[in-house]
Amino acid sequence: MPLQPGIPAIFYSACCNLTSNGLRAERKNRECHSRFFRPVTPDFSLDLSKQVRENEFEMGNERIYYPRTAAAKVKYLAAHYPCVLVIGARQVGKSTLLHALHPEGMEHVTLDDYTLAAQARRDPIGFLQEHPAPLFIDEVQYAPELLRAIKLRVDAEQRNGMYWLTGSQQFHLMEGVSETLAGRVGILDLYSMSQRELSGMGEVAPVFTPEALSDYAANASGCGIHELYARIWRGGYPALRRDPELEPETFFDSYMRTFLERDVNQLSQVGDRAAFIKLMRSAALRTGQQLVYADLARDAEVSPKTAKAWMSILETTGIISLLQPYSANAIKSLTKTPKLYFMDTGLCAWLAGWQSPRSLMQGPMAGAILETWVYGQLIRSFSHNGKRPQLYFFRDAKGTAEVDFVLVQDGVIYPMEVKRSSSPDAADLRHAAKIPTGMFTLHPGIVFCTAEKIYTLDNGAKAFPISQL
Repeated sequence: MPLQPGIPAIFYSACCNLTSNGLRAERKNRECHSRFFRPVTPDFSLDLSKQVRENEFEMGNERIYYPRTAAAKVKYLAAHYPCVLVIGARQVGKSTLLHALHPEGMEHVTLDDYTLAAQARRDPIGFLQEHPAPLFIDEVQYAPELLRAIKLRVDAEQRNGMYWLTGSQQFHLMEGVSETLAGRVGILDLYSMSQRELSGMGEVAPVFTPEALSDYAANASGCGIHELYARIWRGGYPALRRDPELEPETFFDSYMRTFLERDVNQLSQVGDRAAFIKLMRSAALRTGQQLVYADLARDAEVSPKTAKAWMSILETTGIISLLQPYSANAIKSLTKTPKLYFMDTGLCAWLAGWQSPRSLMQGPMAGAILETWVYGQLIRSFSHNGKRPQLYFFRDAKGTAEVDFVLVQDGVIYPMEVKRSSSPDAADLRHAAKIPTGMFTLHPGIVFCTAEKIYTLDNGAKAFPISQL
């Protein structure tokens, strides 16, 4: 495979010479994995899964914590439910958030510890007797047997805030929760840090409200386009916020190693790691586009069925999100093709091979990564406040009219476009008129752009700075 300009050589060493049977395939997987994750610097020995505790670090005996928007919702859930469950991708800050908030006297155990996880699986009732409530259990998906034992304890004691849980794998974990803890658990989705949280204003980050844009932007920290792409390129993982000198390439190299060895291996649907890495890279290059499994399968040299199963793993573990199309007929909309977005632009940019913010800003992915950033900030605005937005995209049957995002709120449809321009105009929302409204009212819309301040366009729509999301 010839090396293309701008793409790290590590991807090519990971993706060449695939085999597909027996011991030869496994040997190739191990060799490819070793080449793909070769350290960038000779002295590299960092294991982020152990040494980096997400969005905290210790200086002497002092623990440094960056305020998260989700803190208020966690406190609310703990006051109203026996169990609190925070779900999110690895290293987005789940355990640190709960550690900063948990009440005095609450024990903390992590099932990342193989011994503890084995004990919890073997004797869940005995495990809870040895570790009585109030109890904070990290990575509970490694011992789903605990959930039924927790239910018995909760039903017996009927106290709120008894068990605080975190999990990194949504589907299998949620399946167990729905079967055993329904009505007993408050659930919160957590992502890597939002733009507000990265700038130290996580505690004053409200839900995005189209009817009150000025109030929403009041505490935001704006910036120019070069700084905006620097934020996008670096992403929102707390470890990168904690240590400005930590290179994203070094962090994501270690992150991917842990992700493959723990999360992907446990889901046990991947036999060819090299092909899986190729699929992740192919997906990163297609962020912001409609999901076509045949294209991903061709790039990864696997079947479309396998590509679909592997993309399900990425969605399950919080790496990607699928945005559904909007239709006045909600049932009909489920049959259309969703759009793919990476939930952290830093990871997406690294997988796609962009070596600097400048090359990303000037490259062919500049628009798609900007749209991905906006999508991620909108989702965080709602999810970190404990809300679920009715957010979609619009594309007509012929594919001639498309609107990046459609937010439905209080009977109003808000069409929203993302433009890499400091001077957008009303024409940027020209396709919004084709959105079927049904019983709802169509708002003039919002154009997310690189302008420095909010202003009104000719048709009554608003131009809103992306850096103030």
